[in-house]
Amino acid sequence: MASSQAEPSPETRQQQFEQGVAIALHLWLSLTVAVQNNLGGPDSEDKRDWFAGALVDMFPSFVELAKPRKASQKVPQDPDGQDVEETLIQVMWDEFETNVDDDSEVEVAERIVKIRAQCAAGDFEFVEELRKRWLATKGKTVKVQEVSGGDQETDWESDDDEDGEDDEDIEMGEAPTLVAVPRERPPPEVDEDGFTKVTRKKR
Repeated sequence: MASSQAEPSPETRQQQFEQGVAIALHLWLSLTVAVQNNLGGPDSEDKRDWFAGALVDMFPSFVELAKPRKASQKVPQDPDGQDVEETLIQVMWDEFETNVDDDSEVEVAERIVKIRAQCAAGDFEFVEELRKRWLATKGKTVKVQEVSGGDQETDWESDDDEDGEDDEDIEMGEAPTLVAVPRERPPPEVDEDGFTKVTRKKR
């Protein structure tokens, strides 16, 4: 009784991709610290979900790609890792006033590109791996300490006292809801003293 497993539908691939991107952002230490310290304002958690939606929107939907198209219509292409890196850095500065200078955006971008490639092939193993890492850190806060030499030391602290009931992170049953995002952002403005002005747009 040989039976072959059905290919995942475009909707399933898209859902797994969206969840994978959201989880990748939840595992990004720089963003986690920014959210926990409300560097993006009181709605920092919502901004993280919006951030995930912005990244997902950079890629053509698997559902749209599966639709028949005319021979004259070009197939939308995925952005490359460099585009993803630049978006990560730009949004961190624009929305969270955080200058990422540890090259961690490179790893996050590589994760997102890998998630995309595997979901396109109907393989969700990497998404599940990231999901398990998220579960392992859920209910913990990040503690950043200044140590000698100006370097930062980071530790995960458990929130066992609250039994996870008041965790700030969304329950792990599914990834955070993604929010539609405007594509274009104005370039940073520099004032006469050479400082970059941070401008915000209401969503």
